[in-house]
Formats: sequence, C-alpha cells, structure tokens
Amino acid sequence: MAQVKAIVLRATGINCDMETQYALELAGAEVQSVHINRIIEDKAMLEKFQIIVFPGGFSYGDDVAAGKILANQIIHHLSEPLRKFIDDGKLVLGICNGFQVLVKAGILPGNNSTKCQEEVTITYNDSGKFEDRWVYLVPQTKKCVFIEPGRKIYLPIAHGEGKIVTKDTASLEKLKADEHIAFKYVNENGEEAGYPVNPNGSVDSIAGLTDTTGRVLGLMPHPERHVRLTQHPRWSRYESRAANHEQRTTDGMTIFDNAVKYIQKNF
Repeated sequence: MAQVKAIVLRATGINCDMETQYALELAGAEVQSVHINRIIEDKAMLEKFQIIVFPGGFSYGDDVAAGKILANQIIHHLSEPLRKFIDDGKLVLGICNGFQVLVKAGILPGNNSTKCQEEVTITYNDSGKFEDRWVYLVPQTKKCVFIEPGRKIYLPIAHGEGKIVTKDTASLEKLKADEHIAFKYVNENGEEAGYPVNPNGSVDSIAGLTDTTGRVLGLMPHPERHVRLTQHPRWSRYESRAANHEQRTTDGMTIFDNAVKYIQKNF
C-alpha cells in the first residue's frame, strides 16, 4: 500500500500546524509542514500530496478579516493548482482559520466561484468575544469522506470570528438541499439550542461545510486538539475508560483517520 502523503500549510500567524501534523501522523500519513510561499514558488509541489490541510491560527494577524489575506493569496496564486488538486480526487481540510480561508477564497461551499463567496461568509461571534469552550457536533451529510455518519462528536473551539451567515434564506436552503452542511452545533442530547450550545450564533447552528464532492471539509472546531483520550476535559470520568483506554478512537481522530483511509482505498 502506497504511503499517504499530506501537506500542512503554514503562513505568518498560523499556530496549529504542529498539532495538525501530529494528528495526521497518528492516522498513518507522511506529513510535511510547508510555508505558502514555497508552494507559490513551486506550484507543482502539490502534485506529490493527496491531502492538504489549512490549519488554525490567526493568519497574517487576521487583519482586514479572519483568513482574508491568506484567502487572497490562494485566489491570486493557487486557485488553479488547488482546483486541480480537488478535481484529481484529493482531499482538502480547513480547520478554524483554515475554514475561514476556504470560505473567503470561494472554495467552500463549492466550486471556487465569486458567487459562492458572496452567498456564505464567516464573521464575528454574536457574543462579541473570543469563545474558548468544548462543543457537541452532529453530522448532517453522509457524502463527506471525513465524517463518520451518525456519530456525535465533542471538540474544542477557540475563535472570535466563527459565525457562519448566508446572504439570504434562499442561500441557506440551497446549502441544505445540496448537502453542504457538514456539522451542526448541538447539546449533549443532540438538540440544537442557543448560546452557548451554538457558541457564535451561526445561522441554523452550522459548524462546518463540505463541497459538492464531499472531499473538501471546513469546520470551526479543532479536531487536532482531541486526538488523545486524555485531552478530553472529562477523560477520567469516561464510562468506557477502563475497557477502552488505549483502543478508543477519539472524536478528533475520526476526521484524520477517515481522510487517510479514503486515500489508501482510492489511490
């Protein structure tokens, strides 16, 4: 079986690249952390990889708007190579700031078009402050290859601009109809609710989006911060701790494991 190769993109202000690299390596991938300037200089570099991850942080200080400057770099320098990457059946993951980048570059919810970019954006939390807490998520689609259908997961968030909004009701209905909604925020019982269950005020409790192929995923929560059992805030009280201390698949690892398994199966 060929080695799965993943690239973690870095830029000024990105600060979750090492955790993301570690998570991919735990899943069995061979990973390189590469600065965006190196990719712009050598666009053919992307051809060596099957997974690219845009990790979390504060790219370029989130000046102008969160993820906007890095998104502009993608639009002006890497739009065609990244489109080919996706068209070749490869995987793209954007986490927190990386999700903001994918949305503002028009890659999510789909097809890298200005129209998509205008219909969905990510803006300031309704609370008016940085939200740092754990949240429950439930999948909304079976077509996204990163997701384990039906599995409610528990992940941390850390953002000041995480509110997903749509241009109008018609745009929201299209997201639903085309299965672009990947995850929703819910409570422990799997029910949608207001703040703090929905920590930022996202329309329809949306926490993540996928594209038309199901091979691009963006989400505000951080799966790379829940790849070990002991990272769970209540790990010592897990009902399954005694029986599955080492074997249990953490919620964050499902995202990375599914990505690596997909590439192993299809490449």
